[in-house]
Amino acid sequence: MNEFSGAPYKLMNGLGNKFAIFDLRNSEKCMSPETARQIADPNIGPGCDQVITIEHRSGFGGVFMGIWNADGAEVAACGNAARCVASILMQETGEENATFNTLSNVLTASAVGERRICIDMGEPELSWRKIPLAEQMDDTRFIDIKLGPIDNPVLWGPSAVNVGNPHCVFFVANVDDHAIDKFGPLVENHPLFPERANVSIAEVNSKHSIRVRVWERGVGVTKACGTAACAALVSAHRRRLAARKATVTLDGGDLAIEWREDNHITMTGEYSYDGDGVLPELE
Repeated sequence: MNEFSGAPYKLMNGLGNKFAIFDLRNSEKCMSPETARQIADPNIGPGCDQVITIEHRSGFGGVFMGIWNADGAEVAACGNAARCVASILMQETGEENATFNTLSNVLTASAVGERRICIDMGEPELSWRKIPLAEQMDDTRFIDIKLGPIDNPVLWGPSAVNVGNPHCVFFVANVDDHAIDKFGPLVENHPLFPERANVSIAEVNSKHSIRVRVWERGVGVTKACGTAACAALVSAHRRRLAARKATVTLDGGDLAIEWREDNHITMTGEYSYDGDGVLPELE
């Protein structure tokens, strides 16, 4: 029987991006890809976009947030989950700020209103080696990907950026005109992305307003993705389509994103608590 059988968890979400959160700080349990896949599968576990752990991990000081996508792959960043974890830590301490580690970097969080938290997501990586891309491309504002007929592609020239994980952002006139569920998996697994990629389509409505839909690497279409919102704002600003600060509207709601002059990205948005649960018996 799996060691996580009967384990308690919290269900939370950030703008509809669903998480099952396990507090392992006083446990010897270790999440595995297979366990994460079972938990994320609604036919076996509670079902979620990502499985999140709060733990003390060797090599990292303080609290560590582990992140597993629905396919079982451990990843380095999840902005919406970070707000949920921050809310748990703040409730424990009674303070309005929290700091914790991820595989990507150290995140700092602050409460900015009822069920609203601001996360400093750190600095984006813009070079082709750091994203990473499989081929040298000196200008990652426009990378060599085309979808559709070669002489008349439907989508082309996306931006690439790493915000704790790789992102590919296509800019379009209307996000509703494109079936991201159809082309998302193709771009996620494009040979240009050796670590695969999160895929977004972004519609810039003004210098301070961007509409985004997301295909998350290892998950599929989700209602929201915090790092994708950050990637869209950074990419739009680099292409001189948007200011350094904008409201990014996803299917699940709005995030306030700012790419500050010190090169850090901040993300502010809501989180929700959906209830507690106990896992069924897992194999």
